[in-house]
Amino acid sequence: PKSFLVKLNDFDPEEDKFMAISLNYRGDVKSKEANATVQWLKNNKKCTFVEWCPTGFKVGLNEVPPAVLPEDDIGAAVRNVVMIGNNTAISRVFTNRVAKKYDLMYSQRAFVHWYVGEGMEEGEFAEAREDLGFLEKDYLDVLSEQATDEAEDED
Repeated sequence: PKSFLVKLNDFDPEEDKFMAISLNYRGDVKSKEANATVQWLKNNKKCTFVEWCPTGFKVGLNEVPPAVLPEDDIGAAVRNVVMIGNNTAISRVFTNRVAKKYDLMYSQRAFVHWYVGEGMEEGEFAEAREDLGFLEKDYLDVLSEQATDEAEDED
């Protein structure tokens, strides 16, 4: 695949909450700068976290600068950062992309014979779909718990 990244077109910063964020720095970055960035993100409410995860950030520092390849399109830099976040918006990807396509393919029994021929049992397909449903529900529960807690605070 060209990219393992997921693009969320309908990301809603007001509703979608982060459960964790990892900031991974490379190059000439001091821990004081990295911590100041985290504080700036928190103070300016650039990202909102679920209530049960008050800290939310993990910062990684690597003093080795990013590698530059001769045939690379990206220019040389003395430092860079990558953010990896676990956000509740990913539940829409499970629902709208993965689950729908799985249901469509399985309803037509597409490729099932290949997996069964390799030793997989047909019951494992139903179990995999059930596990995906549990995963969707877990992410939705995080959002509904958040909404329930906010409603109780207003009362």
